[in-house]
Amino acid sequence: MFGVAAVVVMLLTFDVSWAQIKEMLQQTGIIFPVCVLLWLVIYIMNARSWQIIINHGESKVRFCPVLGMTVSGFALNYTTPFGLMGGEPYRILALKPYIGIERATSSVVLYVMMHIYSHFWFWMSAVPLYITLHFFNPGKYALSLPLIICVAVFAVVFALTVYLFRKGYDNGFLMKLLKLCARLPFIGKPIMRFTERNAEKISNTDKRISMLRSCGKAAFCKSLSLEFLARVVGCVEYWLIMRCIMPGCTYADAYIIVAFSSLFSNILFFIPMQLGSKEGSVAAAAYSLNIGSGVGLFTALVTRVREMIWIVIGVVLMFFSKNAHDERTDI
Repeated sequence: MFGVAAVVVMLLTFDVSWAQIKEMLQQTGIIFPVCVLLWLVIYIMNARSWQIIINHGESKVRFCPVLGMTVSGFALNYTTPFGLMGGEPYRILALKPYIGIERATSSVVLYVMMHIYSHFWFWMSAVPLYITLHFFNPGKYALSLPLIICVAVFAVVFALTVYLFRKGYDNGFLMKLLKLCARLPFIGKPIMRFTERNAEKISNTDKRISMLRSCGKAAFCKSLSLEFLARVVGCVEYWLIMRCIMPGCTYADAYIIVAFSSLFSNILFFIPMQLGSKEGSVAAAAYSLNIGSGVGLFTALVTRVREMIWIVIGVVLMFFSKNAHDERTDI
């Protein structure tokens, strides 16, 4: 219900008129449907990455249901505040009939960790790319002192994050996280009661989290590689759109712009659909590369229309998934 309501609100409050949307789509031509299909490829990579995690061990869940849950989960993440508050609980509930609540929870938590982990690798991969491009074209890819300081700070944060993720993968982290949250005011006591009541289940979930890295390093690497590759493929969308109005744009430009904008948008993760933050970050990144903020804003708005199409598809798939589960239960 929230997903349907969010789609309606977004359609009514979208900050671009239908005439402007029509004009933009005409300007992109065949590129726009190509970008919509490109995201099907990206979602297939995401779903396969998650399926590897789900099926590590005794589970055997088919790919099609996982793909549907993946698209619907991302649709809810786009439309709900605080991102993971919508899509991940839905994925757990949708996966529960297949493998049970404990394994569903551990697989979703593992996939979220993998999704975020690949983000950090993607952001850091843009740093050596930018430095390399600086030596070939220092006028366009300038290395200013503020930028060097930001990169240095982020490198330290990245190293710390990788360490924390490795600790989480090695030992699990749900129990530690819940005990930490139990110290918070107002919500601490309910969390403590929940933890005490479900201690065994939480412990089992932590064990399943640590199993992927300790006993399935090949599965871990495959899942991470697919998530990283999905981001690399996602940059093609920006490259194709930018070339519609500025043919001189390169794939490397798109890679750097996507890395910067996704970093900024994830910092402001609590904004539903990243409204405003995405457009602003893409425009700023394009301007810093002497491409022009107008090109960046145009690209961000076109990708916004593509997002809305996939949000509608994701919400529709939720109903098909529910009906399929009801029929399976009846049988």
